[in-house]
Amino acid sequence: MIGLIMAGGKGTRMNLPDEKLLLQYRKPLVLHVVDSLKNSNCFSKILAITSHNSSKTKKLLEENNIKTFDTPGTGYVEDLNLVLKAINDDILVTSGDLPLLDGEIIQRIVDQYDSKKIWTSIIVTNKFLNSLGLESDHSVKFNDQVCNYTGISLVNSKKILSLENLDEDYIILDDKRIAFNLNSKQDYDLLGTT
Repeated sequence: MIGLIMAGGKGTRMNLPDEKLLLQYRKPLVLHVVDSLKNSNCFSKILAITSHNSSKTKKLLEENNIKTFDTPGTGYVEDLNLVLKAINDDILVTSGDLPLLDGEIIQRIVDQYDSKKIWTSIIVTNKFLNSLGLESDHSVKFNDQVCNYTGISLVNSKKILSLENLDEDYIILDDKRIAFNLNSKQDYDLLGTT
């Protein structure tokens, strides 16, 4: 399995182009995510997806011997689709801005991988997200409840024939390690209280 870290965004929601370099008191956020994937011992390769929008992030990753895959930086979906066309493997995709992510929760997610399914998104219930004081703009109705995307998906790219109209499966996993995604200044401030 390959671990993909999406780290090529513009940082528009945070209004900070280098949001993946936050958390300097520990280590840059993107390196924390890399270490979480490494510590899970689930991946044959870890690859960070970068673009011209994240040149400082790309430089930091390369200085830390993390392989990068450069994309045009058109948008999350477009860049991810480009990468999936190039990789024929089982893949865990994660956002590069999950400050509480750790190897144990990655193992739990990978253990639920079903190669018969093309795309499985890991989601949290809206109720759980709100209990943490968090909000999300990306929701889906599943099992008669509103749920939110975590930015983590399990993908069998070998089964992808077309990137349009893919069947998407869901796994609800209410865990703050994957629910807490630094998307706004408010999220960053809230992180300081946890």
